[in-house]
Amino acid sequence: MTDIFTKSKRSEVMSRIKNRNTRPELAVRSLLHRMGYRFRLHRTDLPGKPDIVLARYKTAIFVHGCFWHRHKDCRFAYTPKSRVDFWLKKLESNVTRDQLVKVDLVRLGWRVITVWECELREPVQLAYRLKEIGSLLYVNIE
Repeated sequence: MTDIFTKSKRSEVMSRIKNRNTRPELAVRSLLHRMGYRFRLHRTDLPGKPDIVLARYKTAIFVHGCFWHRHKDCRFAYTPKSRVDFWLKKLESNVTRDQLVKVDLVRLGWRVITVWECELREPVQLAYRLKEIGSLLYVNIE
């Protein structure tokens, strides 16, 4: 299947894809705020610039899209049918980078939580999961 856009138009379209303040990220931030958590966004001094940082609980939260970060066993983590080699390489590099960032944060003593885009379909369950942030004692495992 050929692209319906010219190369320059495709570049323009792709450049508009946001990497922060996405709809899933805004939903998680809204939920956390309603739960009484206060946080900072995209701290550049931490590995991977976590989407949400709860410094009080030394917790970094990443809001991942199921497609881009390959959510295991999720129907949204499909592989496109065209340019399969390109997409597999691209998506696997995202997963590898995510794992390295998580290891770096844990070594620095941070707890890492990944919220998947598909989890936003069940906000009550997500709220229960996030509620434990304040009640769990952090144990550093190295």
